[in-house]
Amino acid sequence: MTILALSIGWQSLHAQVNLPPNGNNQRSVVKQYMGMAYVGFDYHSPDVHAPDGTDRRGHIWGELVPYGLNNLGFGPSQAAPWRAGANENSVFFTSHDIMIQGEKLPAGKYGFHIIVEETGDWTLIFNENTEAWGSFYYEPELDVLRVKATPEESHYHEYLTFGFTDRSLESCTAYMAWEDKMLPFTIEIPNVHKLYMAQLKEDLTGQKGFSWVNLTTAANYAVQNGQDLDQALTWAEAAVSQPFVGQANFATLSTKANVLRAMEKEEEADETMQAALELPGTSVFQIHQYGRQLIGMGKAEAAMEVFEYNAERFPDTWPINVGLARGYSAIGEYKKALKHTELALEKAPDDLNRNSLTNMIEMLKNKQDVN
Repeated sequence: MTILALSIGWQSLHAQVNLPPNGNNQRSVVKQYMGMAYVGFDYHSPDVHAPDGTDRRGHIWGELVPYGLNNLGFGPSQAAPWRAGANENSVFFTSHDIMIQGEKLPAGKYGFHIIVEETGDWTLIFNENTEAWGSFYYEPELDVLRVKATPEESHYHEYLTFGFTDRSLESCTAYMAWEDKMLPFTIEIPNVHKLYMAQLKEDLTGQKGFSWVNLTTAANYAVQNGQDLDQALTWAEAAVSQPFVGQANFATLSTKANVLRAMEKEEEADETMQAALELPGTSVFQIHQYGRQLIGMGKAEAAMEVFEYNAERFPDTWPINVGLARGYSAIGEYKKALKHTELALEKAPDDLNRNSLTNMIEMLKNKQDVN
């Protein structure tokens, strides 16, 4: 009994020490962000060449990795998929709810398996069990999602590799590649801007909310991305007038005007913007940029009025003649636009502006709009 107990004790100790991975299949972790959300794979990566150096190229698919579901000769599973790697479970993880090949997968960690087929699509399996040794203990009743993906021929990969391509704020393409095949599949983040709006709301309820800069940034983000405009207006108004935080300056008032305009409250937007223009601290350049913004909105006549106001308020100041030139050009009065462009050129502060104005002069001589 003493010898048996000692033997069991040694086995228990041996199970706890760190040793190289079984079969020298090195662990790899790859992670990809899409905005604030991320996805990734945690897996062990086998080689095409066996541990003894045997070249198994041409013998991976359908041999080392069998087609279909199989009895692996160990564990309770009589119809196991491929474990999509070596050793213990390959694991797929995601920080947020996502769409895989157009199908929803909740945030979490999943054992990742693949049913490999000789022809046609392969099946990706996301299973609740992340702790098993490969697919030997695979239980289909624990599957959370199964989707199809189409394998492709690929350049050679000695090591089984997971990675990501076509990366953007809202989506990416994940892939598994080994030997001469690649299996790509799409991942999408539904309503990514709503995630950011939720994060902004959380951020602005704390210390970050005691900043008119942060409040205007959040309001502008909502407008630019078509998000909750009521919330955007709340932030914009707080940036203007909230106690201990708000400041009625050009940035905050113009942000509020942008929100009101997005809400199709044009009269209120114009009144708010006029207040911003008339503030003592508003600069010639801020007024100029607003005039250009109006041109971009297709409001040439309103832009002309803004450029004229700028010229009255800041006479003989750069860049009032540039603004007048753009305003006259926008309403088709090219002769007047040319005159003010030439005046602007005389006071241009650097080569960049001189070159730009020279090009504008040539365009206006040909009666071309410079905006």
